[in-house]
Amino acid sequence: MGLLLISFLVLLMLGVPIFIALAGSSLLYTHFLTRVPDFVVLHRMAGGVDSFPLLAVPFFILAGNLMNSAGITNRIFDFAIAAVGWLRGGLGHVNVVASVIFAGMSGTAVADAGGLGTIEIKAMRDHGYKTDFSVGITAASSTIGPIIPPSLPMVIFGVMANVSIGQLFAAGIVPGLLVALALMIYTSWYARRYGIGRDQAFKLKTLGRTFVSAVPAMMTPVIIIGGMSFGIFTPTEAAIAACAWALLLGTVLYRSLSWKHFYKISMETIETTAAVLIIVGAASLFGWVLTITQVTQAVTDLLLSISRDPLVLLLLINVLLLVVGCFMETIAAISILVPVLMPVVNAAGIDPVQFGVVMVLNLMIGLLTPPVGMVLFILSRVANISFDRTVRAVLPFLGPLLIVLLLVTVFPWITLAVPNWIYR
Repeated sequence: MGLLLISFLVLLMLGVPIFIALAGSSLLYTHFLTRVPDFVVLHRMAGGVDSFPLLAVPFFILAGNLMNSAGITNRIFDFAIAAVGWLRGGLGHVNVVASVIFAGMSGTAVADAGGLGTIEIKAMRDHGYKTDFSVGITAASSTIGPIIPPSLPMVIFGVMANVSIGQLFAAGIVPGLLVALALMIYTSWYARRYGIGRDQAFKLKTLGRTFVSAVPAMMTPVIIIGGMSFGIFTPTEAAIAACAWALLLGTVLYRSLSWKHFYKISMETIETTAAVLIIVGAASLFGWVLTITQVTQAVTDLLLSISRDPLVLLLLINVLLLVVGCFMETIAAISILVPVLMPVVNAAGIDPVQFGVVMVLNLMIGLLTPPVGMVLFILSRVANISFDRTVRAVLPFLGPLLIVLLLVTVFPWITLAVPNWIYR
């Protein structure tokens, strides 16, 4: 066990890609300290990605890329301005509402930050907002993407934990809206404190026009959740339906997607999918080695020796996940930690659907914390400011996110009400 963990940490500190650190440390352990043949290692890695629900991964990535590249983000932003731009601190609220709408299409925080972030930060700067506030609210609102369905991290969690992806999607709706509400409350307080006014007057005609333009795009989450809720298709088939709808919007309705552009999007999707799946395969191998070395049992015994109270255990796991999120990419963290923590969750009687939402929300906060916060790096480039300044800009927005995390942890009904209603 020592060789496994030490080699993994050493490889991480050397800066090698996460999948090499996972697979390399596992191979060192199995080759030198066990009699497991090398072909069994390859079989375990292949088995880790041989899962029907994982087929949803490339299709959700493709759907998000299509939505992000077919001129849809501008329509969403225009509608959000018409809907809430008349509030004090208008563009701050617009930022959050646009992220809620875009969350139903992209499923990733990085796509939100890179797609909408460019538009939002420029607009806020043009209207006189401080750069730090613009970057901070954009970063915080991007975390809504993987909480409100569809969600790529929840697909990975569902596969690793053998939990219904449809129920996970439904469970993310209320927490995602709570995050949006918390950020809008903070924006209102900030606007009053610093004397920020409204960005435009409310016009019903403008609201109606922008709504009509944006409503086809906003139908994406309705198609996904509605189709799964009524048993029309599985989560994997829902991802395919989302791609078909995005193609229809880009090529027929909006006519903003050319074949040349589609080819570029497809290549980007293949690259992203390959990166995700190779991490999942390597993490599956690493998780298997942790199991045969009884690390998972040791962690279970340790946590249960501290307390068997579900709330206490969830709070302890929250601390662990917040620390891990600072140093590890989301998909890798889910793939590694789910096999370790699920025995504890099951033994304590914690609902795995609630735990899935808690885990994803924790790791989304990790995207906003150094040294490995991907959203920080993206917005640093988008806003053309230093990484250190980006970190300082985001810090005040961690408060609302942590409050929502605490509420979701303490009150399970927040996450379970919708899935219990849909899947009863």
